[in-house]
Amino acid sequence: MTYTVFVDGQEGTTGLRIHEYLAQRSDIEVLRIDADKRKDAAERARLLNAADVAFLCLPDAASREAAAMISNPNTCLIDASTAHRTVPGWTFGLPELCRGQREAIRGAKRIANPGCHASAFILAVRPLVDAGLLAPEALISATSITGYSGGGKGMIAEYEAGGNAQLKSPRPYALGLAHKHLPEMMAHTGLKTAPVFMPIVADFYKGLAVTVPLHLQQLRAGTSPEQVREALAAHYEGERFIRVMPLRDADTLASGFFDVQACNDTNRVDLFVFGSDTQILVMARLDNLGKGASGAAVQSMNVHLGVDETLGLV
Repeated sequence: MTYTVFVDGQEGTTGLRIHEYLAQRSDIEVLRIDADKRKDAAERARLLNAADVAFLCLPDAASREAAAMISNPNTCLIDASTAHRTVPGWTFGLPELCRGQREAIRGAKRIANPGCHASAFILAVRPLVDAGLLAPEALISATSITGYSGGGKGMIAEYEAGGNAQLKSPRPYALGLAHKHLPEMMAHTGLKTAPVFMPIVADFYKGLAVTVPLHLQQLRAGTSPEQVREALAAHYEGERFIRVMPLRDADTLASGFFDVQACNDTNRVDLFVFGSDTQILVMARLDNLGKGASGAAVQSMNVHLGVDETLGLV
């Protein structure tokens, strides 16, 4: 069976990567808009309503406008923006989130793609909350280091132009403590308070790792690093895109450094637990353009259409 797909915002970083995924597929017919009609609302509406699946790769306001153009009840929207990630009536596009999430995505016509930082944070923290090891009331923090492609075409151009010595150093940002991913990080982990979150952009193209540091006394009394790792392994048993690495991963410890880019060009997430007698680090690594954006969107499309979830993904 062939499915029709339209990408609204096909020239952006996420849209271009979705097109690369779809180009490999014999079961997908991609609907394309003429370059001179990209801002023609009537033509966009026609293509959105002609598609079995439409991806919205647009700024938040434009995504809301595009969603309002849909009159065809059979069109499934997958929105890559922040606009709908905590909006009632929209299903969060993270199949591994919890039991029943795949069924929700399969039946949904409105799917909100997770953010890159949020995906890593949620996948690291949600199992600990569900297992009762981390209380919803817990006050926690997280850092995330990411490649500059997450900043879109403008930031990519800035880094690749060269000549700015400041870009050679890692740059913490969102110092106003109001990062746009925080609402979904709370909503989809069950935490009642937003984490203190510091993202950092660095001078490499892609790759992302979120680190959640915890004192063991922040967890349920008697919790060990082994139990934290076991909770992750149990939550993701059988998941094809998530690897829970051995406790205190020997290869990482042998090198002395964590490789932020080791999941690049895959839809994989690697989860790590490093621990001592008093503290642990829970770490999640992914490709911010893959599982953190375009790959996740295609995965949700596959789930919704009922085809092999891994189709076109590695």
